Amino acid sequence: MTIDSQALGFGVGERANYAADPWATRGRLYLEPSSPTRSDFQRDRDRIVHTTAFRRLKHKTQVFIAADGDHYRTRLTHTVEVAQIARALARALKLDEDLAEGVALVHDFGHTPFGHTGEDALHAVLEPYGGFDHNAQSLRIVTKLERRYAEFDGLNLTWESLEGLVKHNGPLLDAEGEGTRGEVPLPILEYNDRHDLELSSHASLEAQVAAIADDIAYNTHDIDDGLRSGYLTFEMLEDVPFLAGLMREVHGKYPGLETSRFTHEMMRRQITRMVEDVIGVSQGHLRDVRPESAAEVRAAGLTFAHFSDEMAVTDRQIKQLLFTRIYRNPDIMRIRAGAAQIVTDLYQAFMADPLEMRSHYWYDHIQRMPEAAKARHVGDYIAGMTDTFAISAHNRLFDQTPDLR
Repeated sequence: MTIDSQALGFGVGERANYAADPWATRGRLYLEPSSPTRSDFQRDRDRIVHTTAFRRLKHKTQVFIAADGDHYRTRLTHTVEVAQIARALARALKLDEDLAEGVALVHDFGHTPFGHTGEDALHAVLEPYGGFDHNAQSLRIVTKLERRYAEFDGLNLTWESLEGLVKHNGPLLDAEGEGTRGEVPLPILEYNDRHDLELSSHASLEAQVAAIADDIAYNTHDIDDGLRSGYLTFEMLEDVPFLAGLMREVHGKYPGLETSRFTHEMMRRQITRMVEDVIGVSQGHLRDVRPESAAEVRAAGLTFAHFSDEMAVTDRQIKQLLFTRIYRNPDIMRIRAGAAQIVTDLYQAFMADPLEMRSHYWYDHIQRMPEAAKARHVGDYIAGMTDTFAISAHNRLFDQTPDLR
C-alpha cells in the first residue's frame, strides 16, 4: 500500500479538519469547567490512567497467566502497546493523539480475570440476566463503577471518548435499529438512553485507529510470547508467507543473529509494515471521501482505518496460527478449564452469600436487591478482580483451587 509521505503529520499539535476537535467537544454528561492547561481529551486520558481499573490491568491475563513468567504480556502491557501504536497512527494521519490514546488505554477496562476464559465463564452464568460483554463492562466502569469524584459516579468522560470506547469496532446498530453483531449489550443500551452515543454511526477516526492498533499489537506480541513459551517455533511461522518473508529479510541482513535479537527484529518489522499498511489505506479513503470534519467521518458510512485486502489475508492467517498453536493448545485449554471453574465457583458462592464480597461497596445492600440486580453486582465484583485476587478468594472460600500452571 503506497503512502503519501507529504500528507503525513509529524508535528505535535498538527491536526487535520477531519480530526476530532478537543476545543469543541460535545461535552460531558455532567457539566464541568474547562481546564486552562489541558484539553478535554487530555483530561480524559489522564483520568483513565489514574483509575483503579487501569492499575488492575497489571495483574490480569492477556494470554499467559502470571505464574508462567514475568516477561509475558499482561492486560496492562498490552494496553500500553496498543496506545503507542494508536498514537503513532494518529500523528501520521493528523488526528487528535490524546483522544486516540485515551480510547486505546480504556478499551480493555472491562476484561475479567483470566482473559477471554473468564469472560466466557462470566457470560455463561449471567446469561439469564443479559450476559456479560467486556466492552459494555468498560462502559459501566467509566460511567458508574469508578467512585473517585464527589459530584458524579464514573469518570464523566467526554462524549467523544465514550463514543470511541463503545463504537471503536464499528456501529452497533444498523439503519433499521437492529444490532450489527447480535443484540447490543443491555448496559450500553441503558446508558445510551441517558446520553445518546449514536450507535448506528461509525466512531471518530481516532477511535478507529485505536481499534486497528489493538489488532496490530496482539498479532505481534502473541507471536513474541508464543515463541518465548515454546508453543510457537520459527518453523511454524513459515506457514504464514508474510512472516516467512520477514524472517528471510532479517536472516539476510543479520546472519547468525542470536534468537532474542532475531525475534525483536522480526516483530518490529511486523508492526512497521502493518502500521504503514493502515496509513496507506486510511489516506486513500481520506482522498476519496474528503471529509471536512469529524462529523463527516462518522457520516461517511465506512471504516477509514483498516488493513488492505492483502494485509487482511495475513491478519487472518496470523490469527489462525495463534488460535491453533496457542489458544487451543491442550496445555492452555487445561488451564482455561481451571480458570473457568474459579470464576463459576466464585459467582455461585457470592450469589449464595453476598456478604462474602467484603470489599464491594454494595455488599451490605445487595441481599435486598432483586435477583437480576444482585447478579449484575456479583458480575461487577468478579469482573473487577485480578487473577491473583480471584485465586486468593477461591482459596478462602473453597477447599481446593485449580492449579493454573
